[in-house]
Amino acid sequence: MKNKVSNTLPPRQAVPKARGFVFRIVALALFTLLWLPLSLQASQKKTTERSAVKTPPQKGKTARAKTTPAKPANELARLREEYIKATNEYQSLLKKQLPGRERNVERAQDQVTKMTQLFAEGLVSKQELAASELALSEAKNKVSEINQAITNADSRIADTLLEAEAERTFARTKPIPRGGLVSTVAMIRYNGGAVWGLSDAYKVQRFFQDTFKHPLPVAVFGQGSIHDRWRLDHHNAMDVSLHPDGPEGQALLGYLRANGIPFLAFRQAIPGTATGPHIHIGRPSHRY
Repeated sequence: MKNKVSNTLPPRQAVPKARGFVFRIVALALFTLLWLPLSLQASQKKTTERSAVKTPPQKGKTARAKTTPAKPANELARLREEYIKATNEYQSLLKKQLPGRERNVERAQDQVTKMTQLFAEGLVSKQELAASELALSEAKNKVSEINQAITNADSRIADTLLEAEAERTFARTKPIPRGGLVSTVAMIRYNGGAVWGLSDAYKVQRFFQDTFKHPLPVAVFGQGSIHDRWRLDHHNAMDVSLHPDGPEGQALLGYLRANGIPFLAFRQAIPGTATGPHIHIGRPSHRY
């Protein structure tokens, strides 16, 4: 029994080595426990510092992308947007006033009915009856005025949008080659290669006079007041009061093309560009 016990005990010289090994394990564990939190803390601090440096520009960009509205392409587009907004607000105000005006008409109508009955019974004078009828007429006129103003606001918005569409149409048709022609529902544009000046207008007038035996119906020769109002440079062009699809208009367009004279022919009115159907002889007028 003693021999078995003595055989299981380690040799005396092995005890110090075992203690040293245990000491190193404990020391390594303590070092790991102390160093690891400090290392993680330092790493988190560096990550936070990097995030603090990188995050603000990203947030700023995101905020700018969300809060900054898209800018209009130019000043004219900005003014159109403001005009449409103001017109819509004005129209909304009119629509809010309309129910009250209509109630006034109903009350005035009731009053006229009562006054008519009282007048028939001899209880009120003819002047009092006429006053109630005048009040009814005025109430109806105010309702009509508001309805007309609402309709006019719709027309102004539609005209503004049509003008913007015309601007986009002209922008799309600008790169026309020499001698090229573009035709749309609203207008025809021919980019003639001839050198044109108002001093050559007599040639066109002579052709028209010889062909149709009456003068060319020139509406505006050079710059006109309407072009000043619309800020269009029309100094080297003339407008002819002919529908481009009519017989005389077609003959004139054929002569202009045969001689390489540039023109714009409008089939309808375009707010801010054309007051109605006509033929513009010369290069397109540019805004200034």
